[in-house]
Amino acid sequence: MLKKASLILLMGAALLIGLGSALFKGKETNGSNSAFSSLGGEFTLNGVDGPVSLSDFRDDKLVLMFFGFTHCPDVCPISLTNVARAMKQLTPEQAEQVQGMFVSLDPERDTPTILSNYVSFFNESFVGVTGTKEQVDKVVQQYGAVYRIVELEDSAMGYSVDHSSRLYLIDKKGELVKLLYHDSKPEEIAQAIVATLAQ
Repeated sequence: MLKKASLILLMGAALLIGLGSALFKGKETNGSNSAFSSLGGEFTLNGVDGPVSLSDFRDDKLVLMFFGFTHCPDVCPISLTNVARAMKQLTPEQAEQVQGMFVSLDPERDTPTILSNYVSFFNESFVGVTGTKEQVDKVVQQYGAVYRIVELEDSAMGYSVDHSSRLYLIDKKGELVKLLYHDSKPEEIAQAIVATLAQ
């Protein structure tokens, strides 16, 4: 019975991801903002220096956001590395207008201090934020992401976090304008940033 329930949950998550992908593909092909009309929005989570809101960067910076957790073995480090490399391809003036943001899905282990130390390894300008489970879940829902806690038997970690792996590009007005794959090449990320800055 438990296995059947887990299978149903996985199928539901896959359906959500599939719907999200379809929406985002629609955005990229037709250039309309309608695909994003129900996604995104303002939020406030906690960073090492206190509350961090999306609106803190409005009018000044694009936000390139990623959901993950510091114990992530591969997807998160790859994404953050590629974003950091993309930032190096920008001019100093362009890079100054971009804020990398890592939202932890694991508030039980990822304190703001741990997050700050983690993201600064990739780029000192990146910010790491999290909150209560309820706060994090609200942002996850706003942006159409999905995640689940996976118990790990016979592991010192105890549990891991399976999560959708997209990069969210948010413009200076605070609107979600583009979605990138977690393994998008630095060149692709840099091009998306430059194109958005030019709008």
